[in-house]
Amino acid sequence: MTMLHYRDCPGCGVRLLMSEEQPDSRYNASPECWQLYGELTAYTVTRGDVAFMHQHAVDTYGAQHAGEQARPITVAFALIGLYLACEQDYSGKKVQHMHMLLARRTKTWPPFTPPALRGSLTVLDVLRAPPGEQRDHMLRQWRQSVWDAWSQEHARVRALLESVMRD
Repeated sequence: MTMLHYRDCPGCGVRLLMSEEQPDSRYNASPECWQLYGELTAYTVTRGDVAFMHQHAVDTYGAQHAGEQARPITVAFALIGLYLACEQDYSGKKVQHMHMLLARRTKTWPPFTPPALRGSLTVLDVLRAPPGEQRDHMLRQWRQSVWDAWSQEHARVRALLESVMRD
């Protein structure tokens, strides 16, 4: 009898059937979770929506999987993207444009301390929803759950965005 082995993702905590792939610490994700993110990426990129929801998936996954190896710009951009999407109703296209503007203004980004729990939903929850409007809706819920999980950093994210855009 073959025993099934599972692995918890260090970023989001989702428990998935273990593959033979080895973890890559740069992503703070199990190889199995990283594979699911690849599947979601294929979905969002080929969805063809003018709002470019793919950017929201990138920012949500980045914030949920922020770890010690993450570059400060990666986490800062993910959190700024979530703030703009969740609180300012920016489309993915507008968030992407803001990321480009921010990258031109400074190369120095502060570190952020990830919360112990990084959201009640994961990439797996998004992929379990049927493709189309239901999956898109679940992606928005995932995005909000991750942004809510970072509540202790909300004021710093807003202040950082204001400061960089003012300078």
